[in-house]
Amino acid sequence: MMWSPPPTLSLLLLCLLLRQAPLSRPQSPSTTKLRLVGPGSRPEEGRLEVLYQGQWGTVCDDDFALQEATVACRQLGFEGALTWAHSAKYGPGEGPIWLDNVRCVGTESSLGQCGSNGWGVSDCSHSEDVGVVCQPQRQRGYLSERVSNALGPQGRRLEEVRLKPILASAKRRNPVTEGAVEVKYEGHWRQVCDQGWTRNNSKVVCGMLGFPSEAPVNSHYYRKVWNSKMRDPRFRLKSLAQKNSFWIHRVNCLGMEPHIASCQVQVAPARGKLQPACLGGMHAVVSCVAGPRFRPLKAKPGRKEPRAEEPRVRLRSGAQVGEGRVEVLKNRQWGTVCDHGWNLISASVVCRQLGFGSAREALFGAQLGQGLGLIHLSEVRCKGSERTLSECPSLDGSRNGCQHENDAAVRCNVPNMGFQNQDTWYWQATAGAEEVVMSGVRCSGTELALQQCQRHGPVHCSHNTGRGSAGVSCTDSAPDLVMNAQLVQETAYLEDRPLSQLYCAHEENCLSKSADHMDWPYGHRRLLRFSSQIFNLGRADFRPKTGRHSWIWHQCHMHYHSIEVFTHYDLLTLNGSKVAEGHKASFCLEDTNCPAGLQRRYACANFGEQGVTVGCWDTYRHDIDCQWVDITDVGPGDYIFQVVVNPKYEVAESDFSNNMMQCRCKYNGHQVWLHNCHTGDSYRANAELSLEQEQRLRNNLI
Repeated sequence: MMWSPPPTLSLLLLCLLLRQAPLSRPQSPSTTKLRLVGPGSRPEEGRLEVLYQGQWGTVCDDDFALQEATVACRQLGFEGALTWAHSAKYGPGEGPIWLDNVRCVGTESSLGQCGSNGWGVSDCSHSEDVGVVCQPQRQRGYLSERVSNALGPQGRRLEEVRLKPILASAKRRNPVTEGAVEVKYEGHWRQVCDQGWTRNNSKVVCGMLGFPSEAPVNSHYYRKVWNSKMRDPRFRLKSLAQKNSFWIHRVNCLGMEPHIASCQVQVAPARGKLQPACLGGMHAVVSCVAGPRFRPLKAKPGRKEPRAEEPRVRLRSGAQVGEGRVEVLKNRQWGTVCDHGWNLISASVVCRQLGFGSAREALFGAQLGQGLGLIHLSEVRCKGSERTLSECPSLDGSRNGCQHENDAAVRCNVPNMGFQNQDTWYWQATAGAEEVVMSGVRCSGTELALQQCQRHGPVHCSHNTGRGSAGVSCTDSAPDLVMNAQLVQETAYLEDRPLSQLYCAHEENCLSKSADHMDWPYGHRRLLRFSSQIFNLGRADFRPKTGRHSWIWHQCHMHYHSIEVFTHYDLLTLNGSKVAEGHKASFCLEDTNCPAGLQRRYACANFGEQGVTVGCWDTYRHDIDCQWVDITDVGPGDYIFQVVVNPKYEVAESDFSNNMMQCRCKYNGHQVWLHNCHTGDSYRANAELSLEQEQRLRNNLI
């Protein structure tokens, strides 16, 4: 008869064995694919999902830390991880939870090489789905599936292009627009032979360097300079030119390529070392034409420069010059472009039309923020030779099933102005930092450097050991608030509200000054009321500048104000004089609603965190206090009704041009009409619609 251990001892032995057993190593890591999913449009962050056996699933946050996030980010093509997020910050996923208790050493090339409980072995729920935030910089040579067909360094292909100025006048220019073409091949710079060189080649090179077009060069003069250097023993040019490693032998471009790596390139002659490269030729010379904003200003006294035609395409919500969501002007209104069929060739047409070079990246899926309103174009098919996007064949975006989550964007090649070598610092005030070099700085936001902004001539700032010094905190993404103009137009009405119901509003300065002199609680105030819906179309959540510890408690309404002045409401005469005003504090900045697939993050209940998530919106109904303009003292007439969001610029945004909304307002003393309501950048300046043309008039009686 065999002895069997008692049940309690068996259980103890089993537990000890399990504790000593190593975590399993998932197999076939080469087939493991990752992706980042969730709200927002930044490609470097989101809920981490794994593809296994043909099905996408999530990863549990148990034991997950920066080491594991770094392996995941590197597998996704980023340089590393910034942090990770637990408890389904990017929303709960669906389907299986493939990995749990993931443990990486940090040197793995794939998450599948890390230890875990095994595929599908988990005791987690989707409320524990892990997310990661990767460094936005891509690994060298990595091509993202999500960032379309962006061209760049790939193995032995040509990597970079530059112009080496030869003439003294070209060396003094900023940016450099003319010189000998040099390309980086396998880590070394080479000259390009001019034999067979065409204007199409020049166009591609100029596009890569951030210039929209090319110009002819005086090849005869450059040949004389070349021959002179070849004869001069002080120069090494003759000996260098005899080496094939000095040359790129032949380049042949069609002219629409966004990168020279897409052209036909012959690095060396067909017979290799037996035949010298570029025999009898010289280096190719290119002259580029800079876009308007990159040209030096040439002020001629007594002569006005002709005003350039307003472009019918623009970029919005980009963190850098030359990038953003693509919007086009059609029928006097701006709208977005659907990413169906969007590619580098069409994106390059947009970039050149705006005075930049060719496109560096064509972006899908609203990666630079969702637009609002119309979607004008879809299936844009440019050949590359078009001067404007309107010349390219396309379909009507509104009839092609497109949503704003499909908004196309672009990153353009921009000239190197050398501004990255400025000495601009942000430091804590020190005793030695006494000199103030600039004051009264006023920028429009389109400048390429601080020196291009308006500022005082002589500095008007006392030497006070740095205490008056300006400082900045930089970010690569920001929110973008936009008012729903149509909702304002459709919900506006007049109300005569008794003073007995306005004590709290009076305390919060939501009434005109004349209310101070009334015989309270007798009488009433005439209010122009409306609803407002404020979308966050940017790439980061809109959050109050200060934390909850700094919010102001208002006893009358029994709530906190996270931003004391969140919106300004004004009634103006047609020449811009203010006749009535109001304001709204952000007493409840929250996600009132989000589109399908996005989860609300911010809610005011129970002293919760306040903000507006990317893609969501905050709604202030017409029937809450202070959601009005007090027009008691205003006489009948034609006016402009204006709303400005974030009026004091307390929170950084990627685009402030759309923070203002205006309507034409007609008031006859008993009724009010709002029409032609639009955000500040929705129309051209001369595109105001007349009262008779507006189809959605609201006849609102008191």
